[in-house]
Amino acid sequence: METKQGSCHCGTVVFEVDLAQGFENLRRCNCSLCSRKGAIIASVPVEGLRVIKGENMLSIYQWNTKIAKHYFCKVCGIYTHHQRRSNPSQFGFNVACIAGVNPFELGEIGVGDGAAQALLQG
Repeated sequence: METKQGSCHCGTVVFEVDLAQGFENLRRCNCSLCSRKGAIIASVPVEGLRVIKGENMLSIYQWNTKIAKHYFCKVCGIYTHHQRRSNPSQFGFNVACIAGVNPFELGEIGVGDGAAQALLQG
């Protein structure tokens, strides 16, 4: 198990992720929110992500079914992570927030079809 640390742009929010096998399920999402933010996302179980600084400085954005919870720094606006609608026992996190990671060097990134899932769930 490897633990990596990540943060928003201004450093107000800091989190840790436990990576059993590196970055798992790397993807972009084509839902209406994710297609606008353009982040590369990886997944961990809910217990595998801990906000260790600035939890009170996170803002939550929800829409539609209000199952997913998207977390953003209140100061700089950077999306750090979200609790997934398709699997609420997982967090997706912004890989670009992880210290030492250059998202432009990750190679081919798949696209998750969040738009179709949203249509199915109404």
